[in-house]
Amino acid sequence: MVNNNDNKSLWRYAGMGGQFIAGIGIGVFIGFKADEWLRLSFPLLVWLLPLCIILGMTIKIVKETTNKK
Repeated sequence: MVNNNDNKSLWRYAGMGGQFIAGIGIGVFIGFKADEWLRLSFPLLVWLLPLCIILGMTIKIVKETTNKK
């Protein structure tokens, strides 16, 4: 039998994972479009924006999942 609290944690972490994947995808898309718009010869923003999103979301996930006492 699955505990109700375990089920809530499962959905919470699944939601965080979904946000992580969606954020990276949106960052890549915006970076690609911005690189085209700025006519850069190398994909600077395609790499930089998702990296910033990964960093920010990792900090957010760590803050949300640490034990608050």
